[in-house]
Amino acid sequence: AVFETMRVFLYFMLLATTTAWHSHRLPPAGRLLRRASTTKMGASNSQYSMPDQPARFAKAKADQNQRFLDITSVYDPSYLSGLRVGLTGANRGIGLSLAKELTAQGAKVVAIVRKSSPELDALKPEEVITGIEATSDEACKGLAGKVKGGKLDVLINNAGYFYEPVEMIGDSSLNFSEELKMIDICALGPLRVTSNLFQNGLLVEGCKVAMITSQGGSISWRTTQNPNGGDYGHHMSKAAANMMGVLVAQEFRQHKIPVTILHPGFNKTDMTKKYEKIWEIEGAVDASVGSKRVLHEVGKIDMERTGKFFNCEDGLEIPW
Repeated sequence: AVFETMRVFLYFMLLATTTAWHSHRLPPAGRLLRRASTTKMGASNSQYSMPDQPARFAKAKADQNQRFLDITSVYDPSYLSGLRVGLTGANRGIGLSLAKELTAQGAKVVAIVRKSSPELDALKPEEVITGIEATSDEACKGLAGKVKGGKLDVLINNAGYFYEPVEMIGDSSLNFSEELKMIDICALGPLRVTSNLFQNGLLVEGCKVAMITSQGGSISWRTTQNPNGGDYGHHMSKAAANMMGVLVAQEFRQHKIPVTILHPGFNKTDMTKKYEKIWEIEGAVDASVGSKRVLHEVGKIDMERTGKFFNCEDGLEIPW
């Protein structure tokens, strides 16, 4: 038994020595290949945006990143002229700012809302479709029948909902009904809208779909942005919305309809007002700027970018 144990020990020692020798003798081409592979892996990180919002904003200023700091330096809205653009949540917030920018650039806005607003009506959109409650199967089933001008060139699913209190387990502030409401509006809502429009021939080959979600839906960023947890419903709803967007993108590939998931950036709206104290620290912008950032990325949507998740602040990808 002792002899057998020694024999096995010597075998593995010889194997380890041989492996080490071969590694040391790796030809220069092999070493370069391994080094190139490592470099490539490191470089791939540059395709992603930074999770730390204050650090991201500070770096943009330090680098004088005009794409980040002045979207007009790269934004060319000429592609929008004459396009029929379906827009949910167009009556307020970033949605209203998108409607204003689309109108200013000659797009034909098809506003899809629960109810209109004086600000939206003042824009005189091509169509204002009311009564579309994102949580209602019946209301969304009737959407396509209310669209009178034909197929859409672009669909921007923007409607959302953000429960104001910061939910925590420890202080018993969890609100499960509100969490379900957020998931219903933010994830199922755009799925209801998109499926109805597609099934009724209003989304066809060559059109584009933008899913406006949030960086809050990135699971890998939670350790940086939520080191103490919290805001359960918001983050769960946006993660669900991201999943929905990717699955729609996969199904629509065969129809040549690209679908891109977009974080609109940190915008100064009623929805983000609970973070008003950090607006300036984290680079929040007026919704009129945010809308240009979003439409800049909408203009870049194609089959190469379908199913990907982009930050409209800097144009870089956000990891899932």
